[in-house]
Amino acid sequence: MSQLRIAIAIAWFAAFGLAAAPASAHTGAGRTHGKGTLASEARVSMKTARATALARVLHGRVQSAELEREHGKLIYSFDIRVPGKSGIEEVQVDAIKGRIVSVVHEGPKAEQKEARQEKLEHGK
Repeated sequence: MSQLRIAIAIAWFAAFGLAAAPASAHTGAGRTHGKGTLASEARVSMKTARATALARVLHGRVQSAELEREHGKLIYSFDIRVPGKSGIEEVQVDAIKGRIVSVVHEGPKAEQKEARQEKLEHGK
């Protein structure tokens, strides 16, 4: 992704506000799996990573966001819903370098499976 597109997206969100999404869309924002040290290790802020993810998925709204360590990398993971499209786009942004790590479309069945798995992992 070009740096120009990211800069434009950040400018747009700054002008029109990141808080345009309803409060319920921020479920899990900043979650660190009980390890306060994860946030202190991140070199990129949640706000910057969010803008990067939303620049990749145009017209999307963040449904959940979390900071986690996955496969040895510290990443922000965003579940982004696009109006009129089923499922979600899961966008992962490197919390150290600020680059997109992956973008994966999860259909409704995969989304439900992941939600069940997270409940088991987090004992909820």
